[in-house]
Order: sequence, then C-alpha cells, then structure tokens
Amino acid sequence: MNTSKQAAEQPSFLPDHNARYLDAKYWDERFQKEEEYEWFKGYKDFANLVTPHLQPSSKILVLGCGNSSLTADLFSDGFQRITSVDLSPAVIERMQKRAAEKGMGCIEWRVADMLDLPFPDGTFDAVIEKGTMDVLFVDNDSPWSPRPEVCTRVHRMLTETHRVLSSDGVFISVTFAQPHFRRPFLQAPQYSWGVDVATFGEGFHYFVYAMRKGTRAETDAAEREAVAAEGAKRVALKESPMHEHMEQDDYLLRMSL
Repeated sequence: MNTSKQAAEQPSFLPDHNARYLDAKYWDERFQKEEEYEWFKGYKDFANLVTPHLQPSSKILVLGCGNSSLTADLFSDGFQRITSVDLSPAVIERMQKRAAEKGMGCIEWRVADMLDLPFPDGTFDAVIEKGTMDVLFVDNDSPWSPRPEVCTRVHRMLTETHRVLSSDGVFISVTFAQPHFRRPFLQAPQYSWGVDVATFGEGFHYFVYAMRKGTRAETDAAEREAVAAEGAKRVALKESPMHEHMEQDDYLLRMSL
C-alpha cells in the first residue's frame, strides 16, 4: 500500500493547529519529508468532469500543486501546456526534478503565491485547483459566517484567478465545500464567470465547480428560469384537487395504504 496516498494524513504531518496550514514554513517542512499526498481524490476520480472544459491546446495553470500527481496526470492525459505553482520552494524543486525524470520537462514549475500571481492578465485558458482554496478557510470559526479576514483572502485568490484567465477561460475548483457555502464567494458580482457544479464520490461527495469567464449572464438567466419553473410547479400542485385533499385533516384516510 502506498502510504503517501492514504485518505487520512499521516500523524507526523498533522499541524498542531489548523492555522498552520496558512504558514508557508509548515508546507516547506512537510514537503521535505512527504513524497506524495492526494487531497480528496485522485485525478481519475474526477477527470470526466474536468476534461470536457479543456482542449489539448489549453494553457493551464495549476494552483497550489503541492506534491500531488495532478499536474503529471493532466500532462499524461494530453494537456501539456501546464504551469504549476506553489508557495513552497521545496516542493517546486522536487516536482520539477520528478517531472524531468518522467520526460515531462516542458512543464513549468514556479514558486508563487496564489494571492499575488506573477502573470500578466489573460495568460491562461484554464486555472485548476484541488483543495488549495480550502486552505484559506482553515482558521474560520463558522462556514455560515466567515470572518472578514477569511473573506478578504478568498476574494484576493478569486480576483487573481479571474485576472489571469483569458476572456473565455475556465476556472475549475475541486473541493468538499458544499454549494451553499461556496456559491456566495464564487458568484460575487465582480466575477464574470457563470458557475456550474458537479459531484463525484461514493458516500462522501466532493464537488467540481466549473466557471467559464464571460458566461455570468447566461447562467444567471438559466437559474432564474429554473426557479420560475419550480414556482410554476408549486402553483400547479396547490391548485390541483389532490392538494385540496392534502390540506384536509383526514387526508391520510383517503389514501389506500
């Protein structure tokens, strides 16, 4: 069994408190010891939800690559114009060497902060992150009411992502965060992308959010139509003879059980 890919983190790598996940020094120390670790699931578990949004020619940025095989998996799947960034110099050096040994030397590896990306506007056709955005929430008290500093961090990351995407580029986020927690950030008015959500996993569900820049109006209109259709169904139900029976106290007596 490959212990570097176990579902739970190895105890030796667990921080003494969650806020340390925001500390670049913690990650440098961890990556110097840890060979590989997959947050959530591996690429094969969600590739079918990601690849429809990409083209072989897509110029892709992977945020917070860590020591995951995601970058190499994308490359092996035919997407070879990849730049992978991480805050940790230790992991970038290791991953660059590993990629070269596998014949993937054309992948670009850079030390970079996703809150202040060192790329010009509109550089990438796609930005992908898996579990990286979740780190920004680790010191939050309640998912229902994020603290102001948490919101600031998250929007800095999203603003930078939006900036480096081309006019019709796509941002793909793989996470365990449920839509009612994540949508308020992703659908903030300053972003021009629409938000599509898909799920994967058995038992415990993970989410893939795909956001294509410039489609906000289209997806918002589709959501309004869906809400209106649901409202029409409710009206039709309320006006039906069956609904009249349901409102009476003896409704259950009318059913053949």
